Amino acid sequence: MKKQELQVAALENGTVIDHIPSEKLFTVVSLLGLEQMNNNITIGFNLKSKKLGTKGIIKIADKFFCDDEINRIAVVAPNVKLNIIRDYEVVEKREVKLPDELRGIVKCANPKCITNNEPMPTLFHVVDKENCVIKCHYCEKEQTREDIEII
Repeated sequence: MKKQELQVAALENGTVIDHIPSEKLFTVVSLLGLEQMNNNITIGFNLKSKKLGTKGIIKIADKFFCDDEINRIAVVAPNVKLNIIRDYEVVEKREVKLPDELRGIVKCANPKCITNNEPMPTLFHVVDKENCVIKCHYCEKEQTREDIEII
């Protein structure tokens, strides 16, 4: 790729989160708590994408996420690519994967669930990673990606 084709400035060290569906970009920003960070953050919105039509991209200088932080975004954006940059080079590429459980990320759809009636974090077990089916630890209600409401 020629340098002039880059749609967003190069990054010396940090993380690039790529192939975010445009409509999920700001949910991902929120899930990662980027608005609380002091790092230099570049957000590209509605960029051209061969796979998605349009996509979002986030570049975060000098930030490397642990798996727990990144896997949260698999709930809303399952095919996101993560590029770890050191000294302007991609040193690692990862895909986000749904973790085995989701803690305090998703709201239970069951209004009678204890998590909707008591001040406590939600806990879901991922029962089908392929189709993103999750089950509430407390009331056992199952939800699919379409039904998921992020807290």
